[in-house]
Amino acid sequence: MAYLRLLALSAAVSFALVWAWVAAAPMAFMEPEYPSWRAKQVMLEQCDLGDAIVLGDSRAAADILPALLPMRATNLAVGGGMPIEAYAALARALACPSSPRLVIISFDPGHFTSPDLFWDRSVRFGFISGSDVAALRDASRRIGDLSVYEARHADGLPSILRDTLYRMRFPSYYAASLIHGGGILRWPGNRARLRDALAARGQYYFGTAAGSDVVAVEGSMPAFRPLPILDLYFDRLLALLAAHAIPAWFIAMPVNEATWRQVRPAMLDQFTAYLAGYERRYPLFHVVGTVMPHWPDRFFGDQFCHLNPGGARRFSASLAQRLQDAPPSTQNEAQNGWLSETGRDASARVRPISKRGS
Repeated sequence: MAYLRLLALSAAVSFALVWAWVAAAPMAFMEPEYPSWRAKQVMLEQCDLGDAIVLGDSRAAADILPALLPMRATNLAVGGGMPIEAYAALARALACPSSPRLVIISFDPGHFTSPDLFWDRSVRFGFISGSDVAALRDASRRIGDLSVYEARHADGLPSILRDTLYRMRFPSYYAASLIHGGGILRWPGNRARLRDALAARGQYYFGTAAGSDVVAVEGSMPAFRPLPILDLYFDRLLALLAAHAIPAWFIAMPVNEATWRQVRPAMLDQFTAYLAGYERRYPLFHVVGTVMPHWPDRFFGDQFCHLNPGGARRFSASLAQRLQDAPPSTQNEAQNGWLSETGRDASARVRPISKRGS
């Protein structure tokens, strides 16, 4: 019996030590993408943001280089980012002494229509707080859309208990990272990646190949139907910006030609109409350029249409040129084809509609 008590005590102490390590030293074992997220959290915590911030998904995180923009800017876009993460980041940014003068927003259609990495990245990496999760839970239940809140919930635990365990960094949710990271082996590389991401003001690359002709998600979408919960958070995002009188630009990141050839016109029209409806609702929100610019395959670094370094520099230089001018004040001005590779895609341009899209 004494042996069993000693064994149980030893197991409890070991588990407690692992739990403490998970909570205290995530840089030692977390995935290589974690430091890039951590850099964004550090800049938010320090209110080191500048005059403009970028909110969005992984394409925006890779494609927009703050160092090339004509003002001090910070890229807060994250891999798999949806309007939920963007709203959380904006709320923290607005708690700083100085608010941004411009917010650049960018999501591909897929990040309005399906859950992505909310639990695997946003919550596990600590980018989404416990209060953010609670707010999502309440909103999801109120409108009857649990698609994000209950995504990949296969552990059999009650939802509220799962939320608590995530908030407490329960070791089971980090077991794979601990094993693959050897507990401590990722520390040097992650520290270097953190320094790089801070120096790049939050920008980080995904694929860096010399080209990609793989068809991304837009090429297989039959229609654009935003999830109610993501539509709610997009509206909250724009309402928060409007309440602080901050202009916002929606700037779509390019897709490769291979994807563009497969895009269904109906889906593109629905996405265009959706964004145009929000333009009418929020006067300081502008869709700048086309909602799906397309560039030659050589500018893309992987199968997800992330720009490679050459493509990102080219895109950011174009964005920097546009930022020299005043924000577009009319819808026609936003139809000027800025950032479009060819300027010929009338079907993709923002245009007046009689009612809000689907």
